Amino acid sequence: MPRAGLTPDRLVAAAADLADEAGLEHVTLSALARRFGVKDASLYSHVRSLRDLRTRMALLAGGEMIDRIAAAVAGRTGRDALAAFAGAYRAYALEHPGRYAATQLPLDEALVGDSPALRRTAEVTYGMLRAYGLEEPDLTDAVRLLRSAFHGYCALESTGAFGAPRDVQASWDKSVDALHVLLLNWPREEKPPGA
Repeated sequence: MPRAGLTPDRLVAAAADLADEAGLEHVTLSALARRFGVKDASLYSHVRSLRDLRTRMALLAGGEMIDRIAAAVAGRTGRDALAAFAGAYRAYALEHPGRYAATQLPLDEALVGDSPALRRTAEVTYGMLRAYGLEEPDLTDAVRLLRSAFHGYCALESTGAFGAPRDVQASWDKSVDALHVLLLNWPREEKPPGA
């Protein structure tokens, strides 16, 4: 690939592609430089470090993922919205394993706090959960539960860890049904008297 036209966006997109092809752990500045046919040092005019590159990858992937989820959830509420959200989440995680892995990296809030992708993720996720009548701090607890459940399922599925003969899709659907029932019957945090 020619050196001309090298930009931060092109580097991040190439790094995301490499992550999907070879795994996030194989995304290094050296591997990326080889892909573009340039010396490692030339990348530093576009990204500050490997951490900076991975942060940008996480934001790119998070934006792609929430765009897919938002499109799936649009116009839906309740169980339909939850199933659409969950299905889009799972599809992205399985289709883009390296990008998805980047979305799980801890990010420096000072660097990404004003990210449109993160704001949109919060808006879509919290918006879906408000249809269940949840308010803070229950909203945050429910977001953490859903993220844990979806991530855990996708992580196990992607490694072939579900060995029982039960259809994986059927188990996924049952899990979404169970989460829906749980959200409908969420144990609300009691507010102190006079609050």
